[in-house]
Amino acid sequence: MDTTTAFGKVLGIIKPFVKNATAFTSASDGTRIIEDLGVNSARLVDIILAFEDEFGIQVDDEAADRVRTLGDAVQMIVQKTAPAH
Repeated sequence: MDTTTAFGKVLGIIKPFVKNATAFTSASDGTRIIEDLGVNSARLVDIILAFEDEFGIQVDDEAADRVRTLGDAVQMIVQKTAPAH
């Protein structure tokens, strides 16, 4: 999956949890999910579960802890959905 497609899907998954709509309209790879978008940290678990369902991936606690920005989420998803060599 390419990063543009993953980024669009990540935005769609996160949007219902966003409290700072202004920051969401200008979201980029560097946008911090909790600090910038105002997502409640407890909702991050729901978002990770939604990533697993949407992309058919498994996200362990260590990988979930590294997701701080939208770009982190996209990179994790692209890596986990990449075909095995």
